[in-house]
Amino acid sequence: MKPSLRCFTAYDVRGKVPDDFDSEIATRIALAFAHHCQVRKMVVGRDMRLTSPEIAEAIITGLLAQGIDVVDIGLCGTEEVYYAVFSGVSAGVEGGIMITASHNPAAYNGMKIVQRDARPVSGDSGLHEIAAMAADDRWYQSLCAQKPVKVGLCTSGTDKTAYIGHLLATVDCKGMRPLRLVVNSGNGCAGPIIDLLAPHLPFEFIRMHHEPDGRFPNGVPNPLLPEKREATARAVREHQADLGIAWDGDFDRCFLYDENGRFIEGYYIVGLLAVAMLQLHPGATILHDPRLTWSTRELVEAAGGRPVMTRTGHAFIKERMRALDAVYGGEMSAHHYFRAFGYCDSGMLPWLLVCTLMHRSGKKLSELCDERMAAYPVSGEINSKVGDPDAVIARIEQRYADGVKDTTDGISIEYPDWRFNLRSSNTEPVLRLNVETRGDAELLQRKTNELLQLIRS
Repeated sequence: MKPSLRCFTAYDVRGKVPDDFDSEIATRIALAFAHHCQVRKMVVGRDMRLTSPEIAEAIITGLLAQGIDVVDIGLCGTEEVYYAVFSGVSAGVEGGIMITASHNPAAYNGMKIVQRDARPVSGDSGLHEIAAMAADDRWYQSLCAQKPVKVGLCTSGTDKTAYIGHLLATVDCKGMRPLRLVVNSGNGCAGPIIDLLAPHLPFEFIRMHHEPDGRFPNGVPNPLLPEKREATARAVREHQADLGIAWDGDFDRCFLYDENGRFIEGYYIVGLLAVAMLQLHPGATILHDPRLTWSTRELVEAAGGRPVMTRTGHAFIKERMRALDAVYGGEMSAHHYFRAFGYCDSGMLPWLLVCTLMHRSGKKLSELCDERMAAYPVSGEINSKVGDPDAVIARIEQRYADGVKDTTDGISIEYPDWRFNLRSSNTEPVLRLNVETRGDAELLQRKTNELLQLIRS
C-alpha cells in the first residue's frame, strides 16, 4: 500500500484519517525522514486528537525497530517539540516529529517535522524527497527487512520543568502587577501549560474549554474564524478581565482580546511584540511578513530597531532569522518567532510579552492598540476562490501598474496613502487579500471593494 501524497503540504503533513493519513503512512514518513536526514535520535510528541496516541505509538515502534532512539514527550504543544529538539542537541537529539493537525477538524491528523536545532523540514528543505521515499514500496519493504545492529532506546521526556523555566527566563516577569486573564484553550493542548505557568505569575486565570479533548466538544479550536471569537470576547466582558487569550489546538498561535472583548488583529500584535523585544534587545533586527507592513515598520524604527520584510511562511522566516540573527519575527496570522526560542514560533511567549508591555507602560491593551488601529486601519485577510490565481494576479498587477511594486510574496503594490498585498494559497485555488491605509477608513473600504470586484469578476 502506497501512502497518499495528498497529505503533504508545502510546510507539513496533514490529512483526513484514515483516507489520507493513518498510522502506517505516519510510520513510513517518520522512517523516510530519519533516513533522509540521518537522524539517530528523535523527539516524538502528540496533540489531543483521538487518533494521535495510536499514531505516536506506531511511529515510535517503527523508529525503535530501526535502531533509532526516541524521546517520547507525550501530550504536548508543537513548540514543546521544538524546545525538546533545540535544547536536546547536547544530548544527541537530531530531529523531532509533532503529531498534530493544529486547527483542522477532529477527523484530521498530521505531522510537523524538524531537523537538528529545530530547523524546519519543508518543501524547500527535503519534504518532497521524504514524500517520494515514503511512497516507495520497494524502499520501505527493503528497510523493514533489514535488521539493525541494535534496537533503539525509548526514554520519557514528559517532565516540562525545563520548558516552563525557559519561557519564564525569556520574559522578565519580575514585579509584574496582578492581571485577570481569560484563557481559552479550545480543548487543545494549551491548558496544561497554563496550569504549570500559573504558580509563577501574579495572574488570576479564568479558564475556558481547558481540558484537552480530541472530540472538540466546543468546536474546532481555530480562533481565527470570526464565529469562534465571541465566546472568549463574552467571557472577557463578563469577568471584567484585563486580557483575553485563545489558542489553536497545538497552541503554536495565540490570539488576543482587549479588556473590552475586542479581537485584536495579529498585525497590531506584531508591532507590540517588536517593541517589547526591542526593549530587551536594543537595536536588534525584526522580521515581518509583506501582507501588512506600515505600522510595524514605523514602530520598529521609532524603537531603534531594524525592520526587514521577508516571505510569508514559517520555513522562510526561520531561515532568514538565522541568517540575520533577528531577535523576533512576526506574521499577521499570529505566528511569532523568537531567537531565544530556537528561532521557532511560540504561542506562549506572545501573551507573556504583551503582559509585560502592559505592566511597563501602565496601559491597557486597548490603549496600546487604539492609536495604531486608527493610524493604519486594515481590511483583515479576505480569501477569494478563483479558477486561475496566476491570471488574476497578473490582471491586478496590470491594473495597478502605476504603484510601487514588490514581489517578496505574491504581489504588493503601494501608493502614498494606501497599499495592498495579494498572494496565492499554497494548498488551494484561493487568493488572499490584505489592504491598509494611512488613517483613512473610507479609503480602505473603497479600495477593498474595488479589489474584490476585480479579483472575483
